[in-house]
Amino acid sequence: MTVKIVTDSTSDIPASLAEKMGITVVPVHVFFGKESYLDGVNITPSIFYQKLESSSYHPTTSQPALGDFISAYNNLMTSGADGILSVHISSKISGAFSSAQRAAEICGREGNIKVLDSGFNSIGLGLVAIAAAKIAQAGESLQAVVEGARKAIAQIDMYGIFDTLKYVVRGGRISKTKATVASIIGVKPMLKFSDGAILQGGLARTYNKGIEKLVEFVKNKTGIISLAIAHSAVPEDAKRLKKVLGRYFSEEEIIITELGPALGAHGGPGVLLVAVQSQ
Repeated sequence: MTVKIVTDSTSDIPASLAEKMGITVVPVHVFFGKESYLDGVNITPSIFYQKLESSSYHPTTSQPALGDFISAYNNLMTSGADGILSVHISSKISGAFSSAQRAAEICGREGNIKVLDSGFNSIGLGLVAIAAAKIAQAGESLQAVVEGARKAIAQIDMYGIFDTLKYVVRGGRISKTKATVASIIGVKPMLKFSDGAILQGGLARTYNKGIEKLVEFVKNKTGIISLAIAHSAVPEDAKRLKKVLGRYFSEEEIIITELGPALGAHGGPGVLLVAVQSQ
């Protein structure tokens, strides 16, 4: 049986890996004022962060349109897919899941398109899609792929650090007063995922102390299956973190990727996220 995986670009899966795993990535829409882009199509992370710092407009993002998902599903079925698993960013963060569900109702027949809410974004979602793609490439049934994806969702945990609250303020997510206090006392906010939502995961006295917390987070995991790092414009920090995490999981298998606009619009440069799938 030929089963294909679809996700959205908030998954931050490196393009080369998505191609290798046969994952179709539907791009989110990115806006700087009246300028519009498709994530990963005509705007790269590096260009996005340059514009984030230089533009007079704070960027906004919107979920892929219903027609984007319909096109993706129809193209895959026309190319010979017997089944499709479409797995997406947490429905508590974005409406992408709802759009994908509606598209599946329009395009699907006899339940051949399944849609899952991953409960994550960024590379946490990415690890779910990758886990599903591995099962699909082994020739398993759509139901087996769905069950494997659900198992992966239950096994994944994600933790991260923001270097600055400047862009969270610009996006209206917290008050300028709170950000100023955090800046004055020099703390760095940590974030975590719980029940599909992004929550504060504590504070770190310095950025390096935050990185140490990420290392401790991974160190405390047992039976690691997969591990990924997402960063926003701090590739050297990501490489340094990867080397340290190589003590706990094969360094060659650790994925490093760039954080896309969906979370990058709020975190700005200096975000480091670690997603771990463990038994």
